[in-house]
Amino acid sequence: MAGFHRARFQIINGEIEVKDAYRIVLRPVITEKSTLLKDMNREVCFEVDRRANKSEIKKAVEQLFKVKVERVRTMSKVGKIKRVGRSQGKTKDWKKAYVKLKEGEKMIEFFEAV
Repeated sequence: MAGFHRARFQIINGEIEVKDAYRIVLRPVITEKSTLLKDMNREVCFEVDRRANKSEIKKAVEQLFKVKVERVRTMSKVGKIKRVGRSQGKTKDWKKAYVKLKEGEKMIEFFEAV
């Protein structure tokens, strides 16, 4: 069970279950690139918790969207420095995850109700 953070996981019937998957997967990232990857490679892009690892992200997506995940790629994004007049600030650092769904799984749709 090495690699799992105890506070975020529990074991039910021998399966590892994410306690609060909504704290790991924060929001979908919808850009031109992510839309192309979704159509061509069956990959979906999410903003995730900066402390989450690939196995936690995989379990959280499988639990939230009821799909099987083939692989997860992550990248940490450094916040940009922004200026307004003389004041200077920085946007937050964040982590992005590309989740590839297994063949035959239904695609995750974000705008089903529109």
